[in-house]
Amino acid sequence: MALDPSDSVGTALSGRADLRAALHRLRQATGLPLAFAGLVEPGPGQLRISELQGNRTTSLQGLAVHSGNGLGGKAVALARPCRVTDYSASRRISHEYDAAVAAEGIRSVLAVPVVVRRQVRGVLYGALRTAQPLGDRTVSAALDAARDLEQSLVVRDEARGLLAATAPPAGDSAGAWEEVREAHGALRALAPRVDDPELRAELLRVCGRLAGVAGGENTGTEGAPRIALTPRETDVLACVATGATNAVAAERLGLRPETVKAYLRSAMRKLDAHGRWEAVVAARRAGLLP
Repeated sequence: MALDPSDSVGTALSGRADLRAALHRLRQATGLPLAFAGLVEPGPGQLRISELQGNRTTSLQGLAVHSGNGLGGKAVALARPCRVTDYSASRRISHEYDAAVAAEGIRSVLAVPVVVRRQVRGVLYGALRTAQPLGDRTVSAALDAARDLEQSLVVRDEARGLLAATAPPAGDSAGAWEEVREAHGALRALAPRVDDPELRAELLRVCGRLAGVAGGENTGTEGAPRIALTPRETDVLACVATGATNAVAAERLGLRPETVKAYLRSAMRKLDAHGRWEAVVAARRAGLLP
């Protein structure tokens, strides 16, 4: 049974839900009537507008913005916020996109780059349909929205890297399975940090499939009840399975060490195990861990 995390998980990893959330925060914090955003596509530094809120037309939808061109392209090239009070009349930017901007009735615009590990990954725009200055408070609020988006993209990058390591090995190599188990434990720890419920559910689905692929079916013997651990009990066991101490598991999961101990005791009781490693082995046999 092979896992293919490139389907619905790949869609969830695209980051569009985070773009929408960032635009919503930007509009709420600034009161700007129009906001739009896009991510930089792989290759020649081209930004494509994919999310709009408060728009009256579709003139900006799908617009490809090249690095250095227009206001957004300037923000990409300089990796810093850029703003103009009257877009069509500004001499500080080039004017390749004037037709699309004019069709939406845009005058004042702010473009804030989204920078992850020193690389511009996208741009958030806020705009007015009147020619009036966008002040420092507006810029500050837009920067806050961009920083939140940056953190979300970091989490998605982590998820993408972990998913790449979750393909079950073709053979029975112990070393290969240990890598899968390390990735499984990291995914379990990462999932609670994901704000997007769709992505969080997909990550947990992959974890569940990994556990099934490992050989356990969680059916128990005939007539015996199925073993059911809570998500947090499974998270703790997944960390323990990678060799993490209670303190390390607590740090990874954002819990107190005492809470980790309580979850571990509860899982051991359900698994009829008398030690942490015995609980891990029992959970693997039950198909709860890979």
